[in-house]
Amino acid sequence: MTDDAYLFLADASSASLGTALPAVGALECLETSAVRAWLDAQGVPPDSQRLRVVPPEESGFIPQGTERLPVPLSEEELERVRQAGAPRERARVEAELLAFRDTAEGRDELLRRAVGAGVPAHRIVELTGVDPATLSAAAGH
Repeated sequence: MTDDAYLFLADASSASLGTALPAVGALECLETSAVRAWLDAQGVPPDSQRLRVVPPEESGFIPQGTERLPVPLSEEELERVRQAGAPRERARVEAELLAFRDTAEGRDELLRRAVGAGVPAHRIVELTGVDPATLSAAAGH
């Protein structure tokens, strides 16, 4: 496994691998001179269905001998690549998990603020659904 995602040119045997770039949307790496030069050398435009991208953990599935180029992606771009390449139901659930992570990230701080603002513990538990022990731990009691 590498830390880079890969662009590669799909042929008939690898057409089901990776995700076509149009399904992922704009990637910053497409604006670099290295990627532009590689695309020009391959004679392929960025919107070609043959041009595919795989996240680092799937780079081992690219067949040997296939034209490929490692590209760095931002975390947001990498998530788009992963979700675009996942089955629809899996992508939907992963999006929900990401949303949960984003809302749960500040949970303890929010619970401390609620306690500090005088919201009764039973009301915090009722509104948030957190376990009373979780509330006590977050509030430092």
